[in-house]
Amino acid sequence: MAENTVKKIATRESYGNALAQLGAVNPDVVVLDADLAAATKTGVFKKAFPDRHIDCGIAESNMVGVAAGLATAGKIPFVSSFAMFVAGRAFEQVRNSVGYPHLNVKIGATHAGITVGEDGASHQCNEDIALMRTIPGMVVMCPADDIEAKAAVKAAAEYEGPVYMRFGRAACPIINDREDYHFEIGKGTILREGTDLTIVATGICAGNALEAAEMLAAEGISAEVINICTIKPLDEELIIASAQKTGKVVTAEEHSVIGGLGSAVCDALCSAYPVPVKKIGMQDVFGESGSAAALVEKYKLDGKGIYEQIKDFLK
Repeated sequence: MAENTVKKIATRESYGNALAQLGAVNPDVVVLDADLAAATKTGVFKKAFPDRHIDCGIAESNMVGVAAGLATAGKIPFVSSFAMFVAGRAFEQVRNSVGYPHLNVKIGATHAGITVGEDGASHQCNEDIALMRTIPGMVVMCPADDIEAKAAVKAAAEYEGPVYMRFGRAACPIINDREDYHFEIGKGTILREGTDLTIVATGICAGNALEAAEMLAAEGISAEVINICTIKPLDEELIIASAQKTGKVVTAEEHSVIGGLGSAVCDALCSAYPVPVKKIGMQDVFGESGSAAALVEKYKLDGKGIYEQIKDFLK
């Protein structure tokens, strides 16, 4: 497929569409939103199944409690809001009302990371993966594209227990459109084979890592690119095997380098196969207001930025 014809879809759109598909086959699926159905795209589900969509108003902590109650009654509740609100504002309720009793609640967190854009630092949640990783028994997923996002939502519904899913506001290219694509919670995929270094990426950075790998290949550097959708539980076996082959690892994420994918990868490698690791992401800073594209470029999370940081790492 030519580069200029690559289809782009925001993963929040995928979330809304996947919920509507789920609702048609599973009457136990219930969707909760906090006055943001148009933005989180749960409005798609609401239109199809108005009796199973609950708008809890701007009261995210209460919404999580309602979802916990629905889960104890045998429903499969999907809680939906911006990552900043559902992972940040409602953290205590997610921890104590969902995580502690290990209830079957699914959290669909949209508008994560700096690609929220013009909404600025207050709405750009770069801490949610770190927060959710610390909750015992919580599955944490960050899909790379439309195909993976829909697969993640379906897998979450089938999984018994709490799941956190991270979706973006901005449209991103589809990279998993191949016949052999298979999704499984806890499993990563090799997008590109390589021998000189390993790039482990999640979310929008997976596609950007592929761009960086192309630039590196032009200089004779062979980069293996691994897409990690499930950050917890992490596919440690795949990452360690790749590190053993290449001897160097770079992680790339639209999230703080503290506590996210990079930290998870370092945790796995330091105990099993220590190698040099470069963590690409938000370097302990808040974002700012601007277009999604301008912010991704400024914070060096686009293909060119990842390439440049890898070149520095390899010096």
